[in-house]
Amino acid sequence: MNRKLITSALPYVNNVPHLGNLIQMLSADVFARFCRSRGYDTLYICGTDEYGTATETKALEEGKTPRELCDHYYKLHTEIYDWFHIAFDKFGRTSNEEIKDVTQEIFNDLDANGFIKEHVTKQLFCPHCNMFLADRYVRGTCPKCGSEDARGDQCETCGSLLDPTDLIKAKCATCGSSPEVRETKHLYIDLPAIEGRLEKWMEKASIEGKWSANAIQMTKAWIRDGLNERAITRDLKWGIPVPKEGYEDKVFYVWFDAPIGYISITLQLANELAAAGKKSFDYKSWWLPSESDEAAAKIPVELFQFIGKDNIPFHTVVFPSSLLGSGRDWTKLFHMSSTEFLNYEDGKFSKSKGVGVFGTDAKESGIPADAWRFYIFYNRPEKSDYQFTWKDFQEKYNAELIGNLGNLVNRTLLFVNKYYGGKIPDAPEDEALWAEVKARERRITELLEWADLKDAFREIFAISDIGNKAFQAAEPWKTRNTDPEKAAKLIHNLCYVIKDLMILAAPYLPQYAQKVASFFGKTITEKRIGADDPEGALRWSDLGKTEGLSEIGATSVYFTPMDDKTMKAFKERFSGNQKSREEGTLGKPSAQKAKTEKKEPALAADMCAHFNKFVSLKVAKIVSVERNPESDKLYIEHLDDGSGTERVIQSGLVPYLKEDELLGKHIILVDNLAPRKMRGIESRGMLLAADYTDEAGKECVELVTAPWAAPGTPVVLEGEDPSAQKEKEISADVFFQIEIKVHDREVVIQDKKLTADGKALTTEKTVNGGVA
Repeated sequence: MNRKLITSALPYVNNVPHLGNLIQMLSADVFARFCRSRGYDTLYICGTDEYGTATETKALEEGKTPRELCDHYYKLHTEIYDWFHIAFDKFGRTSNEEIKDVTQEIFNDLDANGFIKEHVTKQLFCPHCNMFLADRYVRGTCPKCGSEDARGDQCETCGSLLDPTDLIKAKCATCGSSPEVRETKHLYIDLPAIEGRLEKWMEKASIEGKWSANAIQMTKAWIRDGLNERAITRDLKWGIPVPKEGYEDKVFYVWFDAPIGYISITLQLANELAAAGKKSFDYKSWWLPSESDEAAAKIPVELFQFIGKDNIPFHTVVFPSSLLGSGRDWTKLFHMSSTEFLNYEDGKFSKSKGVGVFGTDAKESGIPADAWRFYIFYNRPEKSDYQFTWKDFQEKYNAELIGNLGNLVNRTLLFVNKYYGGKIPDAPEDEALWAEVKARERRITELLEWADLKDAFREIFAISDIGNKAFQAAEPWKTRNTDPEKAAKLIHNLCYVIKDLMILAAPYLPQYAQKVASFFGKTITEKRIGADDPEGALRWSDLGKTEGLSEIGATSVYFTPMDDKTMKAFKERFSGNQKSREEGTLGKPSAQKAKTEKKEPALAADMCAHFNKFVSLKVAKIVSVERNPESDKLYIEHLDDGSGTERVIQSGLVPYLKEDELLGKHIILVDNLAPRKMRGIESRGMLLAADYTDEAGKECVELVTAPWAAPGTPVVLEGEDPSAQKEKEISADVFFQIEIKVHDREVVIQDKKLTADGKALTTEKTVNGGVA
C-alpha cells in the first residue's frame, strides 16, 4: 500500500477564512481520514501562508509588525480549523525556522544548475523611505475611473488591473512622498529551460495520477504556448533572504517559497516530535525518499494536493519546475483534487470585502460544525461553481442530514431501547439487504481512493435511504408483535448498517459519527502521526461485518431541524459584510460609497462578466508562418489583425499542426494580452485552439477559426456589444482564469456562445473539450 502525502492550499494569513476558503482544508481532511481508516501510512500537512507584500501592507495598516500580525491571525485560523475538527498531522506556518534552509537549498540547486537568470527592470523608488516600492505600497489616482485611492496593482473602485507606473500622482503608501522610477535587478527562474523536463514529467504524472480535465487543460495551455521566465525575488523586508551576492536587500517572492512550505512544515513536525521525545521520522522519507535511510522510504509516496482552480498552474507548473530544476528526486504531484468556486447568495464570497459566512461566523452561529461540513460536501463544487443560499442550506440540512441519515439512526436505536431494553436482538443476516449495501460500500471505496468526495458522500446517503425504506416497508412497530422474528432481523441488520454508515461518514462528519458510535460503545479511528488509536477502534476493514455489537446506550438527537424563521434570520444576519455587521450599519451604505462604488465583476459568480470586462478577442488572418529556430515547439505567425500593421505572435503548435494547416486561417486572437518574449522574439498575443482526442487515443489540437469574418472583427459573447471597451492590457494569469470550452462543437464561456460578426464559433473535430 503506497503512502499518502496530503496537502491542502495554504490559507493566506491576513484574513479570516470563509466557507469557500475552507473547502480545500476540509476536502483534504476527508481524504486523510479515509486513508487512515484504510490503514495507509498517511501524512496531512498544511499551514498559513505568511510572507509577501499583502502581509507587510496589512501589518502597516494595523500598526503591527508582520510577525505580530501573523501571530494574531495564525491563532485565529487555528481556532477555526480546530472547531471544524480538521485533523491535520501538522498545521504549521510558512514563516517557520525550517523554511529558510529548505528554500535556500532548492534555490542554490537551481542556481548551480543554471536555471536562475538576472534581469534589470524599472520600478518605483521612494527616496524618503529609501526603498523600492512593491505594488501595494503605491497609491494614487486611477487612470481609468479617477478614484483617488487606487493601489499600484488594482483599483478597488473600478476593478481595473494596474501597474504602479500607471497611477496619476503616485504616492508612497508609507510616507506619502512622490516616488521616482529607478532601475532594479531581480532573479528569475528559467522556466523555458526546464520546460522539457516538466512536459515529460507531466505527461506521465497526469495519466498515472488521473489529473482532472481542467488541471490537464490549463497545464497544457501554459506549456503549449511557451513558458516565460518568472521573477522569484521582491523588494521587501518580510520574507526569506536571498542567498546570493548583490541581493542582500531582497527576499523570495511568496509564490516561489510558499509551496516549499509543505516541505518545511513536514520538517517542522519531525523536529517537534523529536524534541518532545515522541516517535519521529525523517522528513526526507516523505519528500526525498532516495536520500533517506529510513525503511519507510522504500514504500512509494503518492502526493495528493487539494486546491482551488485558480491555483492549478502554481502546483502543476511553477512548483514542480522548481523541484525538477533542482536535479534532486523530490516527491512531486501525483493526484490533484481541484474545485470550482463556492459563491454566496446572489454574489460571491469575498475576504477583502467581508461578504459571506466566515469561519468565525460559523463558530458563533450555534449550528454544529458537522452540519456545515455536510452542506459543503453534499454540494462540493467539483465540476462547476455552486451557489450557497440559506434556503438551500435549510432544505438540504432538513431533508438529507436529518430526514434521511439522522432519521434512520434515531428511529432504529430508539426502537432498540424502547422495545428490546437496549439489547440488539440476535438474528440472521439479511442477504438481500447486504448485497445492496456492500455494492455501494465498494463503490464508495473506489471513489474515495481517487478523492471523488462528493459522489462518495452522496452514496452514503443512498445507503441510508435503503435503510429507511427497509424500516418503513417492514413496519417493525407492527411485526414486533405479529412476527417478532422478522422485526428482530430487521433491527439487528439495521444496527450493523448504521455502524457501517458511521465508518463511511466519519471522514465527512467526524463528531457526529463518533457520537453515534459511542451509542454502540465504540469509537472510530482518528489515528495521526505521533498518536495511538484506542483499542478496538472501528476502521474501514470493519465494513460489512455483522458481529461485535451487543447493546445500545442512552441516545440523544444530534441535529435539530431549521425552520423558516431561523433560516431567514440567518440570511438577514449574514447579509451585507462583516464590517457593516460589526458597526451596526447593515443595509445603510454611506452616500459617498453609494455614489462612487462600482461593482467589480465576480469571476467566481459570473465568468462572462469577467470576460466582458477584461478580455479582448478579435479575428486575425495568418499571412505567413515559420518555426522559431530556438525552439522545437514554437511557430512564429505573422498576422493581419485589421489594424494595418503586421502583428507577430508565437504558438506551441509544432507538435500538432503543420505550417500549411495554419497559413491563411482566420484565427481568434487574444488581442490585449501583454507582450512577452519567447525564445528571443516578442509575441504580441495568442491564438485560441481546442484540445481533443482522436479515435486512436492521440491527443490533438485544432484551431478555433472564423473564416467568414474579416480581420479585426471583434469576438464577443452572444448578445454583447462588440464596441464595448476592455482593459488595455491583461496578463496571461488573468486570461487563464477564464474557462473557455467546446460544448457540442460550440465555443462557449459558461453557457454563452462566442460569436464573430453575429455567428457562433464552432469546431470541426472537437465535440467537447477545453480551449486555450
